[in-house]
Amino acid sequence: MPKSFRFLWLLAPLLAGCSYVPALGLRPHKIDIQQGNYVTPDMVAKLQPGMSKSQVRFALGTPLVTDPFHPDRWDYVFVQQKRGRVIQQQRLVVVFQDDRMVRLEGDVVPAKDAAATEKGKAP
Repeated sequence: MPKSFRFLWLLAPLLAGCSYVPALGLRPHKIDIQQGNYVTPDMVAKLQPGMSKSQVRFALGTPLVTDPFHPDRWDYVFVQQKRGRVIQQQRLVVVFQDDRMVRLEGDVVPAKDAAATEKGKAP
């Protein structure tokens, strides 16, 4: 038998032993991830209908998604993950017409509306 075959016979059990690693409660580390634009209710409260695109960009920052097929729509998306699980997700859509803001859609409520909603809740 050639020497290379003997070497493989000796190496095979060692490599097979590497295929089994006991769990021992160990898991891979999953990092915390923040993606997108975090938009606060105070930032949304600064927006007014009729604002230009540059004014909206100044108030909210550059949008995460600008669709070339819908240039009059900006999407601000924010996702936060901890240990591989989504713990916070929000979306805000700013719609323009003739380069002026027309309306907002999404999860983020302006600060003044949020305060009014809190007052209306029963204890």
